[in-house]
Amino acid sequence: MSHSTAASGHRPVTEAAPVALCAREPHVPADRLVADMVPPPRFDSVRFDTYVPDPGQPSQSQAVTVLSAFAAGLGGAHGPNGSGSGSGRLRRWFARKPAEPTGPRGVYLDGGYGVGKTHLLASLWHATPAPAAEKAFGTFVELTNLVGALGFQQTVQTLGGHRLLCIDEFELDDPGDTVLISSLLRKLVDSGVALAATSNTLPGKLGEGRFAAADFLREIQGLAARFRPLRIDGEDYRHRGLPEAPAPYSDEQVTRAAYATEGASLDDFPGLLGHLATVHPSRYGALTDGVRAVCLTDVGPVPDQSTALRLVVLADRLYDREIPVLASGLPFDRLFGEEMLNGGYRKKYFRAISRLTALARDAKGLVAQ
Repeated sequence: MSHSTAASGHRPVTEAAPVALCAREPHVPADRLVADMVPPPRFDSVRFDTYVPDPGQPSQSQAVTVLSAFAAGLGGAHGPNGSGSGSGRLRRWFARKPAEPTGPRGVYLDGGYGVGKTHLLASLWHATPAPAAEKAFGTFVELTNLVGALGFQQTVQTLGGHRLLCIDEFELDDPGDTVLISSLLRKLVDSGVALAATSNTLPGKLGEGRFAAADFLREIQGLAARFRPLRIDGEDYRHRGLPEAPAPYSDEQVTRAAYATEGASLDDFPGLLGHLATVHPSRYGALTDGVRAVCLTDVGPVPDQSTALRLVVLADRLYDREIPVLASGLPFDRLFGEEMLNGGYRKKYFRAISRLTALARDAKGLVAQ
């Protein structure tokens, strides 16, 4: 496998060999996709009172106030017509046009990477007075994957009985997804589901710099009306008052750490990038099941945008699961070329750099001094 070259010559025979992510081909059943729609481990214990607003950024304190009130307002009967079975609501949708809800049925947290949007979104999920089975939390990518696994109508029926749907990192990377998720959210809002989302872009600006077709922009504008936007200003907390990320280590240091760390994986970076192309992004979380540290050798520039976007998804899953990343080769802030960092997906790439840098800092203790 691709990790063997990096390991050759440095293998401590007395220690168990690390796993290789490149050797994994996970299969995720649809029911797991639904069950996994809860805040990830990194955000399982966060609450509004554990969010520390920056005194110099009043929008952060305002967001806590607005979201706390929003959560409290979700404690009544589900939907405009009260509670009821998903199939009953589905029949009503086709029997008559549902009444438009009064006012926005959602909140939209807009701000740069690292200002605590996911912390606040997860806190909203935890604070909403409803059983976990009536709340869903997932990334935009995970939501599109759920529709792909269940089908549109089954997804509507499954999520239509929920009190709240939280969507992290709302992204419109594909025109087809624009129409799909816009249609899904309209159905859910009509069913009485409250929505909350995060993104690095204001709702009315979604897709800007990515699409030119007027019909997709109209879809985006229509979707924006469903949310009350909350701007959250501030600098990336992952770099606020923290030491600089460690410089990359040598191949030998990374390999030795992989063999010395229980539950570690070891792959060479180019091989892992190639393997990601063979695994659907919905399975990247399962790809890391049981992995306690990711060790990568020969980190270099990401060759193209498709590969870069797959790496962004993997970085998000590693960050959600608090899996440290130990690497040799190029520093993480040099993964993406200038053209990528200046393009329509630049905020994704900066988020990935920020998160991988935080995970590299977490991995410092894996290397013997």
